[in-house]
Amino acid sequence: MNEIKTALISVSDKTGIENFVKELQKLGIKILSTGGTFKALKKAGIKVEEVSDFTGFPEIMNGRVKTLHPKIHGAILALRDNKTHLKEAKENKIEFIDLVVVNLYPFKETIQKNSSLEECIENIDIGGPSMIRSAAKNFKFVGIVTGPSQYKKVMEELKKNKKLSEKTREELAAKAFALTASYDSLISNYFAEFSEVFSEKLSLSFEKISSARYGENPHQKAAVYADALKTKGNLTAIEILNGKEMSFNNYFDADSALSLAKEFSEPCAVIVKHANPCGVATAGKLEDAFEKALDCDKESAFGGVIALNKKVNLETAKKITAFFNEIVLAPDIDSNALEELKTKKNLRVIKVNNFSAEQKGFDLKRIKGGLLVQEFDAKQVKEKELKVVSKKKPLEQKLKDLLFAWKVVKFVKSNGIVIARNNATVGLGIGQTSRVKAVKIALGQAKEKLEGSVLASDGFFPFADSIQALPSEIKAVIEPGGSIKDKEVIAAADKKGIALVFTGTRHFRH
Repeated sequence: MNEIKTALISVSDKTGIENFVKELQKLGIKILSTGGTFKALKKAGIKVEEVSDFTGFPEIMNGRVKTLHPKIHGAILALRDNKTHLKEAKENKIEFIDLVVVNLYPFKETIQKNSSLEECIENIDIGGPSMIRSAAKNFKFVGIVTGPSQYKKVMEELKKNKKLSEKTREELAAKAFALTASYDSLISNYFAEFSEVFSEKLSLSFEKISSARYGENPHQKAAVYADALKTKGNLTAIEILNGKEMSFNNYFDADSALSLAKEFSEPCAVIVKHANPCGVATAGKLEDAFEKALDCDKESAFGGVIALNKKVNLETAKKITAFFNEIVLAPDIDSNALEELKTKKNLRVIKVNNFSAEQKGFDLKRIKGGLLVQEFDAKQVKEKELKVVSKKKPLEQKLKDLLFAWKVVKFVKSNGIVIARNNATVGLGIGQTSRVKAVKIALGQAKEKLEGSVLASDGFFPFADSIQALPSEIKAVIEPGGSIKDKEVIAAADKKGIALVFTGTRHFRH
């Protein structure tokens, strides 16, 4: 690459730009600039030429058109070792631009402020991505700088001999193309809301927020990326107040626990192990909810992840520190509760910022060579939608327990069974290839806590055998219904005196 003689500066984010350009000027590099950047540099006492003077063409249409000109793009794209390019540049009086420093209009930030469609459209950058792509395409001869974080390294290299190495130019070009791809994806996803649910083209835009401690296993590297438009109330908007860095599994388990905790408005405690709940409960007080959740399966709760949907108080914190667990996350934590939790040096204590019960969007699952996309399972069945199909009707408390169990079973790997009593799980049958096996496992776990309990199944019972396996302590069952054997299942429930309720909705979770 030849020595850098001319740099074009046009930035929306002006962090550090004045000092950077002053250093460029000390190296004798000519500075071109546009609009607001030109004014800022001029005000800082920097000698700078406005792009409109460089091209001989004014900025027009409220600044929508300013750098889209052959004297700009020809100056960036010209191959310096191509005789035809050199000849045409000379004939058209095109002076080469060797360094392009550009970042883009704040489209993401504009969306996040719930701005109007018109304002969002005006923050779609056209000239910026064009210059970035031109410079990145011609990285053999042109350096492209797309963010303040790159200024230091670029300047250190320029101070040596006013050049950038081939390796640096390649790295900058790669980051530049990643930026424009992400930017276009943001715009595409924004406009997707005005079109069909699943468009023919799917563009994803995620930004790295941190490295993970490791992947599913210690020998695997991992990182965390945030959906650029959904950074509130989830695990990409957290503060780690205590403990070690999170691993891949930590994030996955915490996400499962947090999603389940959000299903309830009353104080709720969720304990998760290997992405499955091992205890869930609600109560009038958070500490009571936690105690009930822990009582479901204390053995599995060891080393688990705890999600709470209310501010953590000292009483709850003391119950948490009484045994070993990996993570506790909540929308907020009392100062004295935090001090108690910090007594466990390695316990990851996480505050979820902007906690909200809203859960929507898409679930993505990677397969070899492709991607599966589905809507998030946000379906919640209301009491009035339930269909009692048995002769026996559930009592009021049993109906509440049925609805509680139904919310929980949505987050249990299929085939999934939840046995609950007094708004707390007492038995869980998780991820079995046979539904009747899942029932037997849940019953075996509940043991002496079965009296007066109810059972939820994430899918319909294909045969009557699961109902026939239930002891008399189970008073009611909730399931989707829809099996060709429904009549046999209903008859089995009637024979046992069990209240059977159909939801008409299935909650498979793979």
